[in-house]
Amino acid sequence: MFNIPRLRVTALTAGVLAAGLTAACGAPGESKDSGSGGSGPIKIAVVDAQSGQLSSLGKWEHKGAKLAVDEWNAKGGVNGRKIQLDVFDDQGDPTVGTNLARKIDSQGYIAMLGTAESAVTIAMAPSLRQAEIPNIASGQSPGMVALKSPFLFLNGPTSTTYDETLAEYVVDQKKMKKIAMISNNGSYGKGEHDAFLKALGDRGLKPVTDQVVTTDQKDFSAQLTKIRQRSPEVIFLGAEEVESGLIVKQARDLGITVPFAGAAPQGTPVYRDTAGVKNAEGTIVSSPYLSNDVSEASKRFAAAYKAAYGEDAELHGAKAYDGAQILLTALKNSGVATGRKLADAIRAVRYQGLLGDFAYDGTGVGIKATTIGIMKNGTVVEAGT
Repeated sequence: MFNIPRLRVTALTAGVLAAGLTAACGAPGESKDSGSGGSGPIKIAVVDAQSGQLSSLGKWEHKGAKLAVDEWNAKGGVNGRKIQLDVFDDQGDPTVGTNLARKIDSQGYIAMLGTAESAVTIAMAPSLRQAEIPNIASGQSPGMVALKSPFLFLNGPTSTTYDETLAEYVVDQKKMKKIAMISNNGSYGKGEHDAFLKALGDRGLKPVTDQVVTTDQKDFSAQLTKIRQRSPEVIFLGAEEVESGLIVKQARDLGITVPFAGAAPQGTPVYRDTAGVKNAEGTIVSSPYLSNDVSEASKRFAAAYKAAYGEDAELHGAKAYDGAQILLTALKNSGVATGRKLADAIRAVRYQGLLGDFAYDGTGVGIKATTIGIMKNGTVVEAGT
């Protein structure tokens, strides 16, 4: 295997470390064979959509997390104990997710990776907080931060960072003033909508039109016709991969030729393939991980991912890999602590990852920077290159 990324871990306070090493009683959600003081496998759950329209996100995340876990297990696990990584299908449904939160608590999982769907993460958070199960999630809705749970961490930036960076490029650098918006009414879409609208407002701008669709909508002709009538210079997209791709495809069929701009979903192969390479050309993307070629670390990660799964890595797999590395490092440094002690250990990790330098603040956000890329010939390249 390979050694990426470099880890820099701050020392835990003596009291926290000692408690992590000597805890005799497990936190809620800990079985007698897992967690602090145990000798069996360390049980970690991956909860994500493995079926349905959002399944690509869940599968990418599971593969990224598994790659990290396999590396640690190949080197002996954490403090001599193997990591048991089990995946659960939330189907992209908040109700299913809530039921799974109770299930992983009852079955002795001491931490959770996922979900990639903000609405599901938000629904699960109260149960995970009550059970004191730390959760490193991949969504980006500011609604997750608003929960103020000491057990909820993000393995990427929030929509605020994505969309402020996008506005800086579109408005400040490219001087585009006529901007249309189309977003969905789900947790992800609402977070994107509100963050980008605020970024425009901070610059004294209003969108020429602000269209909102449902998460399961398939025909966008009415909304796109209104957008076409306003002759925008660029169209902001606040929707997940498949829906965004359908919107772009239908926009091109209606003769709309201006570029689209968005966040993480617009940089993925699913978006590109759904829209079509020609239709997606020129899409402006704000992302902390534009491609597998942005650094030597990303190249090594991408090579290992390709060798393990026979496919190219992308943002969601990289985010999950970073999140898993942070969690496993926290487990090692805390003597396999559980509950609040494990949450404190996660917060103490300083990590140079694929997405950037992680340092968690009190809100559970560890990284606050993205880069602008442009979709060219089906590949996202850094703007200006």
